[in-house]
Amino acid sequence: MTSAAEPMPGHIESPGVPAAEPTSVLLAGHDVPLGRYTTVRRLLPHRQRRMIGAWCFVDHFGPDDVTGLPGMQVPPHPHTGLQTVTWLLDGEILHRDSLGNSQPIRPGQLNVMTSGRGIAHSEQSPSDHPPLMHGLQLWVALPDEARHGRPGFAHHADIPVLPGSGMKVTVLVGEFDGVRSPAVVHTPLLGVQIELSTDGVTRVPLDAAFEHGVLVLSGAAEVADVTLKPGSFLYLAPGQRELTIRGGAESRLVLLGGEPFNEPLVMWWNFVGRSHEEIVEAREDWMAGRRFGTVAQDDAPPLPAPTMPAVRLKARDRYGRLVG
Repeated sequence: MTSAAEPMPGHIESPGVPAAEPTSVLLAGHDVPLGRYTTVRRLLPHRQRRMIGAWCFVDHFGPDDVTGLPGMQVPPHPHTGLQTVTWLLDGEILHRDSLGNSQPIRPGQLNVMTSGRGIAHSEQSPSDHPPLMHGLQLWVALPDEARHGRPGFAHHADIPVLPGSGMKVTVLVGEFDGVRSPAVVHTPLLGVQIELSTDGVTRVPLDAAFEHGVLVLSGAAEVADVTLKPGSFLYLAPGQRELTIRGGAESRLVLLGGEPFNEPLVMWWNFVGRSHEEIVEAREDWMAGRRFGTVAQDDAPPLPAPTMPAVRLKARDRYGRLVG
């Protein structure tokens, strides 16, 4: 999901990579309207860091009281070159797509949609939705060998949970402490939710080959000596083998990680590609009713694509630097 109000989520400027990359960088998110009724905090892409591994887009929404309100209402829209990963803490969202899937997602469940060459979907709160809405939607950039493949969708009702001393870890994506998520991804990735059950210090093992990012969903915590609250995102460079978290009981965090993704990308609206021409073709196909199909059981008018910018879109690396 994204918004017509912000057509180029990945079109950012960067002053370049510092000679010595810092161990950590605190990134402030910003609010973006999503559809008519929802506002999200966009944490990635960011001017200072475009990606964490193949994670290229992080939206945190809520907690919002949607009593008497429509909740999330995002009409049919297209995607290329990515996977969407949706995780709810509160509420319910109905996913429908052009493969014929109609699947509600509730807290503790995970939706993973793979766009491949092209897919369309919609996301809507049902009319009898719960009073609160709170969750994450993330994008994963597909590597070149996977991005032209067939689209797909998977709903995972049971996600592995590891109880531990002072914390509970839910393995959303990848492997943690010998436990693997059922979600299928195409590059080495990690996504876990960490719930603190006691006050004090918690130590979390890290893969030193990964870069990582941490966001707080609720409560507050000191992570790697940086105070984090909802609305900011902490980048951690590769080479670190352990993460220290000091937080209060009932704080919830998400740790994302992955091997640095070195394929330059062109990100525009809902498309992740490699060239200006790819984005133009995807936009033209969507507006002409080609390639993406029709979202099942959804009569809402499809979301029109924004007008292409007057300048040529250029590929950028994971730091946001122009390539080529």
